[in-house]
Amino acid sequence: MNLLANVVIGLVAVLHIYFLVLEMFLWDKPAGLKAFRQTPAQAAATKVLAANQGLYNGFLAAGLIWGLALGAAGFGVKVFFLVCVVIAGLYGAVTASKKILYIQAAPAALGLLLLMLG
Repeated sequence: MNLLANVVIGLVAVLHIYFLVLEMFLWDKPAGLKAFRQTPAQAAATKVLAANQGLYNGFLAAGLIWGLALGAAGFGVKVFFLVCVVIAGLYGAVTASKKILYIQAAPAALGLLLLMLG
């Protein structure tokens, strides 16, 4: 079960690296405009905010990778960062888009569940 938990945690980290790239570097490019359903004008007006949000996603990914790198000693680190991702996903689902519940919160919740069962 630990291996499966770590695989899911790794995937959550990769997702957050992808979010970082979308929000920091592709926000006003075709991929970012499509992903976030924005017009070029909306993207231009929110580019700095999106970059900040992307940086936070990078911190979440870094924390999960750190927890994985610590092996068994990283249990608490993984729990902390997975809980952070779940909370961020729930908040995003309530305030921005229900889709965030499935893209961000659900994978992290699955990773947390598998980690606790392992």
